[in-house]
Amino acid sequence: MNHMTASATASLRGVSKRFGSAEALAEIDLELAQGVTGLLGPNGAGKTTLLRILATVMAPTSGAVRLLGLDPDDLDNRVEVRRTLGYLPQELGFPRGFTTFRFVDYMAVLKEWHESAPRHTEVRRVLDLVGATPFSTKRIRVLSGGQRRRVALAQALIGDPGLLVLDEPTTGLDPEQRAVLRGVLSSAGRRSTVVLATHQTEDVAALCERVIILDGGRVRWAGRVIELVATAVGKVWLADLPDAGALTSWRTGSGRHHHVGMQPPSGAELVEPSLEDAYLLLLGRPRTGAEIGSEIERGVASAS
Repeated sequence: MNHMTASATASLRGVSKRFGSAEALAEIDLELAQGVTGLLGPNGAGKTTLLRILATVMAPTSGAVRLLGLDPDDLDNRVEVRRTLGYLPQELGFPRGFTTFRFVDYMAVLKEWHESAPRHTEVRRVLDLVGATPFSTKRIRVLSGGQRRRVALAQALIGDPGLLVLDEPTTGLDPEQRAVLRGVLSSAGRRSTVVLATHQTEDVAALCERVIILDGGRVRWAGRVIELVATAVGKVWLADLPDAGALTSWRTGSGRHHHVGMQPPSGAELVEPSLEDAYLLLLGRPRTGAEIGSEIERGVASAS
């Protein structure tokens, strides 16, 4: 029986995933509809596992999944879903010696674009969308990390998929390339259901109407971005000195300290919260040194 609502592209009911004794996802209930939904959470929260289930790469240990109105447990249904699904994993293997054009053309063949003329037109379209046309004849092995990421995104866009599943799509992209990507995904979200996992709260704030926050394999929030940000109103403040009572704080470029916490001191200079502020408050714990270090490494990689 299909319990998916008419407007939903993907539905998960009681979905759990275990790897041995480790539980990666626990009793996930979600419905995903047209538009762009961001997926946030700390390392190990279960984001990639959830995306792999949505992409039919992995089956849940328990629970029910419906994608595009079909049950992917059935082989014929799974094949049908994959024809209209776009997937960008964290790491995508590139066949040795392929040029950019040949790789994306190869992926189109796998999606059963058998006629060469319309297939090549589609390959050129998606390469142009992500700004990869200038290096379409170059071998992938000589491309930069950001260029490879754009090629990987291009193959996910083949056929204007009804469900687009993206794992860390902005990794390795510079600010200008990220802005282009936001335009591409915003346009896709007007026609399709786009789900993207990221560590970049600014990408979600700029692009997504809805956000899902996973922590420890469980959904901590699933709703509109603007409503999540509203939960942090009155809980973010600036001060000249760090406040030990804050959940977390940092020194800004102005030399003042940005604080996030449940109880600002009396007379605090309150400021408009960001999505990151609300995210930190929802998780209810400060960022660890390892998490901050990971963010720094991602920032360095994106700028290089």
